Amino acid sequence: MSPGLIVLVLSLLLGLQPIATDLYLPALPALTAGFGAPMSQAQLTLTALLLCFGLSQLVWGPLSDRFGRRPVLLVGMSAFVAASIGSTFSPSMEQLIVWRAVQGVAMGAGVMCARAIVRDLYAPSEGARVMSKGLTGLGLIACTAAPVGGLLSDLFGWRVSLMSLAVFGAIALAVVAWRFEETLAQKNPRALEPRTLLNNWVLIGRHPTFWAFALLSTASYGGLFTFLAASSFVFIRVLGVSTTGYGVLMFSMSFTYILGTFLCRYLLPRLGLRRTVAIAGGMTLTAGTTIGVLGLLGVQSVWAILVPFWLFMLAHGVHQPCGQSGAVGPFPHAAGAASALSGFLSMAAAFLMGGWLGVSLAGIGAGQGSVLPLTNGLWFWSVLIAATAWTLVQRHGEPLSPPQRLVAEGGAAGAP
Repeated sequence: MSPGLIVLVLSLLLGLQPIATDLYLPALPALTAGFGAPMSQAQLTLTALLLCFGLSQLVWGPLSDRFGRRPVLLVGMSAFVAASIGSTFSPSMEQLIVWRAVQGVAMGAGVMCARAIVRDLYAPSEGARVMSKGLTGLGLIACTAAPVGGLLSDLFGWRVSLMSLAVFGAIALAVVAWRFEETLAQKNPRALEPRTLLNNWVLIGRHPTFWAFALLSTASYGGLFTFLAASSFVFIRVLGVSTTGYGVLMFSMSFTYILGTFLCRYLLPRLGLRRTVAIAGGMTLTAGTTIGVLGLLGVQSVWAILVPFWLFMLAHGVHQPCGQSGAVGPFPHAAGAASALSGFLSMAAAFLMGGWLGVSLAGIGAGQGSVLPLTNGLWFWSVLIAATAWTLVQRHGEPLSPPQRLVAEGGAAGAP
């Protein structure tokens, strides 16, 4: 496959996540009103998707190490299309939650395989730059997702917004079916054996480099999820932004994230991994503290949240490619398992945060409520990101030396 095709495939697979969240978020208040459902139940349409997304990766990862990335992607993308159609025609909120959970399971196959594909084809140092290109594509998709979702919801209703997920999934499925070639050079026939699975999880879980980057990626995504889960209610119901206007705000956020991925590719060869992540950590802490302090001071304004959050997203464009590629870097023969565990941690954090937000946002009504659940949540994750970037990544963030890498490869593959 050409480098351009690889980046396209990565962009489509990684783009499943913003498509399943960003495009649907502008319609969430209308969807909630349409079903006459409480706020906590509406949050379950997002948290159920993300919980199943995280859990499913623990299964998809070993399956892809055993049978290859291509068959897992074909099954996963087919299921994503079917679940998206089911979501569109759900007659009740309960059925919508079920279909969104199935959608999360299917999405896990695509995003997990994307991270594993990078490790199949590239060494860890090059993997961060290639991953940043794929995440640039994700950012472009996210840029269009929120405005399109808001426009479709305004013009045609929230069900059409959900149907557009099926269209995107069908495009991704077609590209994988017609152009994608298997990237796993050597399948592991023992990948699904209980002993091998246990050994791999133990070896991955004991590796300090994995934890440094997995926690960086998890905390960074935790901050993004907090914004995704709370911002539509805060901006639309508390601050009075229109649905279409909210889509435009989401576009600006995604565009800033794209700039962050370019910043990542600019800084890595000049400053190295540790300094790049440390600088981004300072940007994140500055953004989160500004948002948190303004919230505590009672400043309830769109710009008081959005402007510093642009800085957060700029740093997010650095943390995600470094975190996602760094977590799987030491495990070329168990990239699926390492990718799965890293993804699970992110989604577990998102699920817990979603439960807290569902309770905290319950009192929000038209023109009423507080921005504090959103601002305090962003402040919390910003502190955690900076702490990880300045401690664990600085201590364990450099690529392994060749002899160490050979040991890690053999052990992760279940070799004697």
